[in-house]
Amino acid sequence: MERGQIFSSATKVVVKVGTASITTKLRLDEGKLDKLGAEIASLKASGLEVIIVSSGAIACGMTKLGLKQKPRDINLLQACAAVGQNELMKAYGQMFTKHGFVVAQILVTKQDFENRTRYLNIRNTFNSLLKLGVIPIVNENDSVSVDEIKFGDNDTLSALIASNLGADLLILMSSMDGLYTLDPRKSENAKKIHEVRQITDDIEMLDGKSWGGGVGGIRSKVIAGKTMMKCGIPMAIVDARMSGVLKRLFNGEPVGTVFIPGEKLDNKHQWMLFSTKTRGSVTVDSGAKNILKTGKTSLLPAGVTKVKGEFNKGEAISILDSEGIEFARGISNFTSEEIGKIRGLKCSEISSKLGKKTCNEIIYHDNMILLTK
Repeated sequence: MERGQIFSSATKVVVKVGTASITTKLRLDEGKLDKLGAEIASLKASGLEVIIVSSGAIACGMTKLGLKQKPRDINLLQACAAVGQNELMKAYGQMFTKHGFVVAQILVTKQDFENRTRYLNIRNTFNSLLKLGVIPIVNENDSVSVDEIKFGDNDTLSALIASNLGADLLILMSSMDGLYTLDPRKSENAKKIHEVRQITDDIEMLDGKSWGGGVGGIRSKVIAGKTMMKCGIPMAIVDARMSGVLKRLFNGEPVGTVFIPGEKLDNKHQWMLFSTKTRGSVTVDSGAKNILKTGKTSLLPAGVTKVKGEFNKGEAISILDSEGIEFARGISNFTSEEIGKIRGLKCSEISSKLGKKTCNEIIYHDNMILLTK
């Protein structure tokens, strides 16, 4: 896919708005918000469906509560988020009303993406709103999220939203105008990376860097880019401060950095790969591993040597080789207890062992994704 084709063919776009894109000195900047609104409204007017993932709730809460410095206490931060989310949505609502658009607030947690039913419900809600011409505005539910269940940053959240919706494009708007080989603020030798077509060692090295604005900086943007590349969804990193940046991007101007992927992965496999948390694992012998890696066969009990963890039917589990390395994952047709009883058995022995008629496959091949070739 060529760069120009990405923008000319896109119909559903996720736009991540960083805190710096709509605030100044941790205070909501109406001028920046109006500028953003005009750009988004222009995309909508051209027929695009737009979903916004917006930071800024904590900053808005600080303003409303009269706090001059960002709190370090997690409970106070969550209180700021709870107050600020209302202020942020009020500002978005008033701004988009000027352009004739209705907005909707959607707050999510990481657990909403790990559970398959909730994951699908999120997608259905988004699609219903988009059909009505509404602009969904998404943020993490910071007021209830704790470190163990947080996405970590809105770059990651926006990538999961793009994956969930099967979006045609993810745009990260921030204080950075793209990726560089080095920190451009510190090195004259820094060179801009205009396109990423594969995750090379040089790109992998940027994963460990922390420079750049926002919670995650450059590292979180590279991680989001890697996720989108695997999903087959293009991603652009652009500078929100640049005048008319979205229009220029869609007009084909060489602004920002664009990740250009290959084939698009279907939604169910994207969920297994990036959104869900595996609840346990099964270990298989070398023969089963070799057959499974063809990508054309299901996992049968005969090849399973060990089961670990407690999980239910319908939950995602890891598939490990004899050395304990995960090479695939999938959705189990059995509970961990049942697999413990039937591992190593022939298909003809399964029903009698469990005392009920059931399927033969522990994981169907179309409910499985390979992590390594």
